[in-house]
Amino acid sequence: MRLGVCYYPEHWPEEKWADDARQMAELGLSCVRIGEFAWAKFEPEPGQYDWDWFDRAIETLHAEGLGIILGTPTATPPKWLIDRHPDILAQDEHGRPRRFGSRRHYCFSSETYRRECRGIVTEMVRRYGEHPGVAMWQTDNEYGCHDTVESYSPAAQASFRVWLENRYGTIETLNDAWGAVFWSQTYRSFEEVDPPGATVTEANPSHRLDFQRFSSDQVASFNSEQVKIIREFSPGREITHNFMGAFTAFDHHKVGADLHIATWDSYPLGFLDLMPLPEDLKRYWLRQGHPDFQAFHHDLYRGCSPKWGVMEQQPGPVNWAPYNPAPLPGMVRLWSLEAIAHGADLVSWFRWRQVPFAQEHMHAGLQRPDGAPAPAYDEARQVAADLEEIKSGQTTRSDVALIFDYEGQWAHMIQPQGQGMDLLRQAFETYSALRQLGLSIDILPQSADLTGYKLIILPGLPILNPVLIKQLKETPGTILALPRTGSKTDNFHIPETLAPGALQPLMPIQVTRVESLRPSVTETAIWVDSERRVINWREHVELPAPDSELGVHVEACFADGSPFWIEAGQVHYLAGWPDNEAAVNIFGVIAKRAGLEPRLLGLSLRLRRLGHLEFAFNYGLDAETLEGFVPDNAEFLIGGMDLPPAGVAAWKT
Repeated sequence: MRLGVCYYPEHWPEEKWADDARQMAELGLSCVRIGEFAWAKFEPEPGQYDWDWFDRAIETLHAEGLGIILGTPTATPPKWLIDRHPDILAQDEHGRPRRFGSRRHYCFSSETYRRECRGIVTEMVRRYGEHPGVAMWQTDNEYGCHDTVESYSPAAQASFRVWLENRYGTIETLNDAWGAVFWSQTYRSFEEVDPPGATVTEANPSHRLDFQRFSSDQVASFNSEQVKIIREFSPGREITHNFMGAFTAFDHHKVGADLHIATWDSYPLGFLDLMPLPEDLKRYWLRQGHPDFQAFHHDLYRGCSPKWGVMEQQPGPVNWAPYNPAPLPGMVRLWSLEAIAHGADLVSWFRWRQVPFAQEHMHAGLQRPDGAPAPAYDEARQVAADLEEIKSGQTTRSDVALIFDYEGQWAHMIQPQGQGMDLLRQAFETYSALRQLGLSIDILPQSADLTGYKLIILPGLPILNPVLIKQLKETPGTILALPRTGSKTDNFHIPETLAPGALQPLMPIQVTRVESLRPSVTETAIWVDSERRVINWREHVELPAPDSELGVHVEACFADGSPFWIEAGQVHYLAGWPDNEAAVNIFGVIAKRAGLEPRLLGLSLRLRRLGHLEFAFNYGLDAETLEGFVPDNAEFLIGGMDLPPAGVAAWKT
């Protein structure tokens, strides 16, 4: 388990570097990320490199025993490169270039840019790849940030046409797959197909889905080019990329397949203000963040590569959210320990010192701009001390698998059929309800091995992969499918047999009509003489004939008698979206039937198991007791039976 920090020696006088490195080591840090935004310093003129200053920075940090995480600088191409090759700039759907002056100003499809990236990365890795202080490489920085995955440039257009021809073979096959006969959209050749931007009204959804698939593949291939260079010239070093929260514009599983360790940038307070939550909850969690947001992403990225970690952990107020409060005292420690409880191999804070200039000068660090400790400094020191107490626990497979799919998210975003009804939100709300039951969850792609899971949840996956269906047919575990599961084919059509499509061999029902509901509208489902609220989405279901080989049982109905909760063997299907209270209640019943032991935790208390350790976290503003959740003879390594606000406890199980 490693603790680290992000550092920018180019932002500070060189005489500060040695003292900074010494303080990092004294704080208990073992690694430091540098270099990811320094292209203009590395190559101030075309083909003329200045590595001397960076040599000294690396030696200074290495002298204190710090492992170096080197970031390739390709997120920020320098001005001279833009002036020489303006074709590397991405373009928006109206053909306007995304200009120089901030970051991420490049098109993934530009072969010119890829050539230049291969050049700077090769020079950098050849120089430092065998340095004893280099422990890890980070490719680029936050792929897609600022809506930069999709580009509508001439380079993207040409590459998209090649991608389509490789996928479909003939233009006739494409026309059929897209239903291009609708609105006279048929094409005579692949050369006629443009990216789906700037149309008068909604573009063809199948066209849009393929463009998203293409754009995602461009990110993966761009990343793969850098990985290949690093592996050649820096063998034995780990490779990572820092993903983001609540970001789904490319498939992280495909990029993660090339990585040793997937990392992400965790900003709990910044994202809280952007979440679709009621204002009273945003006020309550103002300084703590949502109790399930970080955990959801820990488990999502844990499923993307052999190891995972947090590359940027929020240490204080950020600069980019609509409002930027300071964390409740103790929360920086809690967030960091929660990542460790989910099996993180690395937790790194962003950043060492708050920079006093440019776009991020209002973003806090472990130190203030004047070098004095910021509030998070001592919390980072405490995390290092906590690690000495708990050592580490072995990550083990959870009993619950939640299947998340990026193509499914794109399908929901392209045609949501109801405002805010995207797969990421549905998956997160499902995850949150399960966490309120004290369950540990693995978030996995459709291709993952599901052997041994007691409960497998499909949170509304519209496109079902044959690999997943085969495993579902073979598993002895319980399956829960939520609304919209199996509602689309791979080409973005309604299945011939209607939803749930490929799941029908296990759940032989037909969804004959769907409704999206306004936030002020709720439906009522009746179960065991009590009412459950259904929000956002409702489906009308036709059951199979009574003599069907696969027996179907209706567990609960809507108030009008239409089936809501249907059971067929070990498979459950909900024909509407339960609100949080109903979800916690229903998921708890299904979890018990699956052989699990749910524990109702309430609004703010959360538990997480890590091998022989169990952790508790209090996201609330009031103290919580662990009575009833902890054995009487438990050996506490951190904390105790009573948790104050922002409190953490860990004990052996």
